[in-house]
Amino acid sequence: MNFIRVAGLVFFSAFLLAACTVFPPEKKPAEPEAIPAKPVEILRPSSFSDLPGWDRDDLLAAWPAFLNSCQVLIKKDNWREPCTLARQIDANDRQAVRRFFESLFTPYQVFNKDGSETGLATGYYEPLLLGARKKSSTYQTPLHRVPDDLLTIDLASVYPSLKGMRLRGRLVGNKVEPYYSREEIVQSSRMKGKVLLWVDDPVEAFFLQVQGSGRVYLPAQKQTVRVVYADQNGRPYRSIGRYLVDRGELSLDSASAQGIKDWFIANPSRQQELLNANPSYVFFREEKLGDPKQGPKGAMGIPLTPRRSIAVDPAYIPLGAPVFLNTTEPNSSVPMQRLVMAQDTGGAIKNPVRADYFWGFGADAGKNAGKMRQKIAMWVLLPK
Repeated sequence: MNFIRVAGLVFFSAFLLAACTVFPPEKKPAEPEAIPAKPVEILRPSSFSDLPGWDRDDLLAAWPAFLNSCQVLIKKDNWREPCTLARQIDANDRQAVRRFFESLFTPYQVFNKDGSETGLATGYYEPLLLGARKKSSTYQTPLHRVPDDLLTIDLASVYPSLKGMRLRGRLVGNKVEPYYSREEIVQSSRMKGKVLLWVDDPVEAFFLQVQGSGRVYLPAQKQTVRVVYADQNGRPYRSIGRYLVDRGELSLDSASAQGIKDWFIANPSRQQELLNANPSYVFFREEKLGDPKQGPKGAMGIPLTPRRSIAVDPAYIPLGAPVFLNTTEPNSSVPMQRLVMAQDTGGAIKNPVRADYFWGFGADAGKNAGKMRQKIAMWVLLPK
């Protein structure tokens, strides 16, 4: 509906209202005004003594991740001093690192918008897939690069309050329409010529999209390359685990990555049905692997540190900031209390008390990430 039609309908409605209102409406007794709810303070000042396990965490393990954050944060006024001083700290001196954080930072406990203090911690990792540069009987599942007809519209250019929000679509005539869904992409030849690599397993390719990045070993070249998130089709992310739970095909406890993979094995004829339940589709770009000990680059453009980097909702947690987590090991009640860095984001990572914990690379990391669905409390450390 265009603007002229909307304006016309508004005017016509106003005209009808004016024409029909001959007598003033009967007055009702005045109702007491509702008292507006007090805005929830998302970040509330705290102290290091309030952080469970703070005194037991090995902060040296978090120090390299913090220095990585400072590569970006040092350009910001409120971070310039601590990031400059960090260069003078002996990276092997535990007490010096602890004094650094405790003297220059204030911890703020993170609360949800409803005032609750706990949320959800999940995990992600960097998987390894087998692939090739040419399609064959073994390698038939494509990983796509960004298509030429994908439009990205930055809403902040028109509405500054929507900073960080983007619309994605495609141009049809003189209108922008939603970009193709996963099902439309998979079941057509629209992406012909836009294949980055071919891999041998459609299920692993799907989970690669969920993780956002991974490594692909190319046997023909005896080479391992890294594929990283380049863009997305703009469709909302839908959990296929939730899809199975809602239909009574998996219990909530069994809807882990491994549980979902077991379901695929038991239901091969319904594979595409389940994959299409998530209309979101991720496009990749290729990078040289470089140092295999380093993780992929997160939303800040710096490498993630295994077990010391997390993805957060940047609407509430500043990217790069140290965050102290109070949670438990995957599928366990064993405490996991440690300092990490908010260095990444994710389509499913929404709300203040919400974290996606980066476990690193490989099968063990994948097992931990797949099992992690824990209760969490969070404190963000901000410069004094």
